[in-house]
Amino acid sequence: MLSCSGQDTGAGDAAEGPRVDLPWAARTLPAVPEPADNRFSEEKRVLGRLLFYDPVLSADGVVACATCHSEQWGMGDGLPRAVGVEGEGPAGPGRRGPHMTRRNAPSLWNVAYKDTFFWDGRTPTLEEQPFGPIEAPEEMANDPGVIAAELATFDEYVALFEDAFPGEAVPVTAKNMMKALATFERTIVTPRAPYDSYVRGDEGALSDGALRGMWLLDEAGCASCHVPPLFRVNAFMDRGVPEVEGIEDLGRYEVTGDEADRYAFAVPSLRNARITGPYFHTGAVPDLRDAIESQVAFAVAEGESRELSDSEIDDLTQFIFEGLTDRTEEPRRPKEVPSGLPVPRDGTSIFR
Repeated sequence: MLSCSGQDTGAGDAAEGPRVDLPWAARTLPAVPEPADNRFSEEKRVLGRLLFYDPVLSADGVVACATCHSEQWGMGDGLPRAVGVEGEGPAGPGRRGPHMTRRNAPSLWNVAYKDTFFWDGRTPTLEEQPFGPIEAPEEMANDPGVIAAELATFDEYVALFEDAFPGEAVPVTAKNMMKALATFERTIVTPRAPYDSYVRGDEGALSDGALRGMWLLDEAGCASCHVPPLFRVNAFMDRGVPEVEGIEDLGRYEVTGDEADRYAFAVPSLRNARITGPYFHTGAVPDLRDAIESQVAFAVAEGESRELSDSEIDDLTQFIFEGLTDRTEEPRRPKEVPSGLPVPRDGTSIFR
């Protein structure tokens, strides 16, 4: 299936089963891609999970990857903009600190299918992506080489690296650390949303309101950029999201220098949007319905869609809220990590 930018989503056909009515081709999530130089292994996944939750990766020994990408907050952090080292409080909306990121922490759900990473797409592989937050002074403020040297002082980590990268003379390296993290992150996927059951022939998987919303997603033009089955495309767009006061952010333009990319940001997935707020690169919109309504208004102003009634926006919201939510592959937080440092705490979250 080709996206609105002409890119192939890589989706596969749905398994044979009872036919259901869809406004587009019946396709489910494809197999998770993996690079030739970092094939999946359970040993790498186990190592990557522990590294993901271990504050040893940060300069202050408090912040872990999970601080800004927590399973309690939709693999984000529930904040408009993330708070890094020297912050106070558990992950979530109550966290405060002197170091705040310029943009909202993007969710890691289905990151396995992305072609570029960060809101501006400045990194081309999931193996390279962790270098960004680890080295950023406002996030983890550390040096990957220093981290690798420290990891090599823990017998348990040495054994885990040897199992994950057998035959290597020096398995505990920054590069292998990133490979393990990437392997773990590729397991955070959503193959079992009610929508997927519906595509496979379960006519009762979606409510009447969600079904109406699914058809509206196509009619209103939303599906041209939120292309099923991933409900996004690997593209960057300016959707009229207001800037945060005091922050100049030119988006993709900062990477390419192309005027067409000015104020353009990565198109987010609608899968698990229910639990991944606040929304947009600014994190300025906390409510899913409000985020949808703002994008419908933008589309109408641009001549991309007709106006939708309040009840139609409710149906759109219901499809995304109900039909595209799947937490079955949500990571399980370890009780302890090999460094012996405390695993970061999370604030209370109640998903509706």
